[in-house]
Amino acid sequence: MQNSKTDEGKLSKTSSFVQYDYTRSNSTHNDHSNNNIDSTASASNTRGSGGVWHSFKDSFKPAEVKEGLTTTELGSDESLNDVQRAAHRSANSQLSRKLKTRHLQMIAIGSSIGTGLFVGSGTALNTGGPAGLLIAWVIISTGVFATMQGLGELAVTFPVSGGFNLYATRFIEPAVGFAVGWNYFMQFLVLLPLELVAASITIKYWNTELNSDIFVAVFWLAVLFITLLGVRGYGEAEFVFSLIKVIAVIGFIILSIVLICGGGPSHEFIGGKYWRSPGPFANGFKGVCSVFVTAAFSFGGTEMVGLTASESENPRKSLPKAIKATFWRICIFYLVSLTMVACLVAWDDERLLGASSVDAAASPFVIAVVNGGIKGLPSVINAVILIAVLSVGNASVYATSRSLNSLAEQGMAPKWAGYVDRAGRPLVAILLTNIFGLFAFIAASDKQVEAFDWLLALSGLSSLFTWISINFSHIRFRRAMRYQNRSTNELAFISQGGVYGSWYALTLNVLVLIAQFWIGLFPIGAKPSAYEFFLAYLGLPTILVSWLGYKLWSRDWKMIIRAKDIDIDTGRINIDLDVLQQELAEERAEIASKSFLIRCYKVWC
Repeated sequence: MQNSKTDEGKLSKTSSFVQYDYTRSNSTHNDHSNNNIDSTASASNTRGSGGVWHSFKDSFKPAEVKEGLTTTELGSDESLNDVQRAAHRSANSQLSRKLKTRHLQMIAIGSSIGTGLFVGSGTALNTGGPAGLLIAWVIISTGVFATMQGLGELAVTFPVSGGFNLYATRFIEPAVGFAVGWNYFMQFLVLLPLELVAASITIKYWNTELNSDIFVAVFWLAVLFITLLGVRGYGEAEFVFSLIKVIAVIGFIILSIVLICGGGPSHEFIGGKYWRSPGPFANGFKGVCSVFVTAAFSFGGTEMVGLTASESENPRKSLPKAIKATFWRICIFYLVSLTMVACLVAWDDERLLGASSVDAAASPFVIAVVNGGIKGLPSVINAVILIAVLSVGNASVYATSRSLNSLAEQGMAPKWAGYVDRAGRPLVAILLTNIFGLFAFIAASDKQVEAFDWLLALSGLSSLFTWISINFSHIRFRRAMRYQNRSTNELAFISQGGVYGSWYALTLNVLVLIAQFWIGLFPIGAKPSAYEFFLAYLGLPTILVSWLGYKLWSRDWKMIIRAKDIDIDTGRINIDLDVLQQELAEERAEIASKSFLIRCYKVWC
């Protein structure tokens, strides 16, 4: 593999791979081959004199192929194998580039602040106790941080359509990419109707007389409207939703400190009262293992920022900041708020018992405020939970539509599923996801819990499999770089944990899978049950069947792509190493001129 620059605007073939020159444009919006098609769309929309309505109609027409792209760049060259074809198609995706730095940072901060934190933490507290809750979340958060660092390195280097889905295809092997991609798609496909049902249940806190399906319809229309606005609409909506969630969590932390110190209406000093009685642990080691699983699931969606790489205006500048923001979200919004919860709510509180994962009444945040005697605030907390639920529903459409579009680009889904219109929207994928969201109308049925339990079971372990694929993809990418005598100096962003961080996160994620197997086989406080086991572990046979099915269909039994055959150039940004090194040197020099506190801030932010 060459390490030198190609002539401007040309393709150079080295061995069996194609290396594209990204130096032909140094603009903010076009620093790699996924050039923004907004200019094409704008040109199309302004043709003629049809006005706004004409432009609106034209926006749904197929995106126009950028001039100058060859069949090789579009991935239609028959001389390419499946992996090479997938790499070129994703590198030249027609998705719109409208996500700004502020969008990415708020998506990174708020993408997984939802029912997992606000409601699921109550079940975890009841199962593991306050000490078990914090131990599990601290350990899992270190793994999530290491995973996000590895994902950041890959996403900044390869800001291509599909993100981690494509990385598994390129750096591990296609069957893994197929299995991970479809399981991730199913995870968020089911999540949309689940969140719509959760929203309708949350509304019952204020009104229990109206039919739940009325609220499902209202929220479904809201999500449909937002997602049809395109990636800019999603970014703005998520920015507002995340900002509200962040303010709410910060406000809760401040209020909790006041209550713990005896500043509430009763002026009772709480301190470590609930750590002494009923105690720090609820079910011993087994309880802590159960909380590990809950904590891992609560962080689901953290990796979604990796999907935004192909739609961000300047991935080299904005993605590192968004990835680093994950550290602060983990430390502040999860660990600090859960520490407050552990001090304000006893793990044996009856309101935590037997609650479903979508029941806002069982939220330890609500219970903490109620215990503190603060009137009116429980309604505010419930309103924030409602916003968080809608935010996750909105994000689920984004995740499923981009995953399906990527699978179609790779030839792993029907070609029509990858339809992108002139506004840069994966239109068919968005509509399919929203249509499935109508499944939420079973909210008024007494079978809703059982139906959702089995739907979630199909992809219940998807987040763990996705993180494992990210960890291993990063490990294989670094292995390929070493084998091909390439240096990390050519990377615009380097994982702070390095390859060892990915090995650590990979090991931790496998241990969580083992813990889930143990808890599923021998549930806490119950006898072994095949029904409960498959609810907890159906995700594993599902992904294995997906992997095997692709192997049988493709008849490719290669278990892993060898390091010498891994393409580490297609889809790269800033292939001009001289320009890249100059930019990085200027950034380091600017940081070095700042004060110590600012330098520390820049390291982590």
